[in-house]
Amino acid sequence: MIKDSENPLFIQPLFNFLEQFHPLSEGFINYHLKTCRYIHIKKNKFILSPIDNNNSVYFLVKGLVRGFIKEGQKDISTWFGTDNELITAIRNPNQHSKPSYEYVQALEDSELISIPYQNIDFLSHFPETNLISRKLLEIQYHAAAERAILARIPSAMGRYLKFENTQLNTNRIPLRYLASYLGMRLETLSRMRTKSLQLQHAS
Repeated sequence: MIKDSENPLFIQPLFNFLEQFHPLSEGFINYHLKTCRYIHIKKNKFILSPIDNNNSVYFLVKGLVRGFIKEGQKDISTWFGTDNELITAIRNPNQHSKPSYEYVQALEDSELISIPYQNIDFLSHFPETNLISRKLLEIQYHAAAERAILARIPSAMGRYLKFENTQLNTNRIPLRYLASYLGMRLETLSRMRTKSLQLQHAS
């Protein structure tokens, strides 16, 4: 559901996030006010699916979301996002406004700001655009590298402990989605959580 975006306060969390990388000019701010939209998504509803054009990146103001792909009858979680974070589905930069094969789903009632990809091209002449984009690319690259490392850890316990050390609160994520992300059965994840708690108490 898209809420009334005439109140400029809806976009302030996004500006607060971007300003940590570089001060924002008036032109940069005004263009985002004209083009961005505030969206509220109910728990378990899709933010994006393969029937939708993948033409926006989202700033997650509040909530919890996951990305996932379908493999036959199974779905496989590929990432999780939470408060004050930019999220996006897999997108080929050479195929504008094409659907993505990745789904993005709200796991909690979530508030987001939709930012059209066209903003990046239109605002490229503002110096802060290039600087902020570079910083965001660094963050996204680091997150992708961490996911790649986690996927290559051979032991189930090793993958679980690696994920436990991230900033995400594992208690917020439904176990079936976390198990699919970590590449293990739900029963195995339950055993890993029990073992982890035992190790913490023993230390």
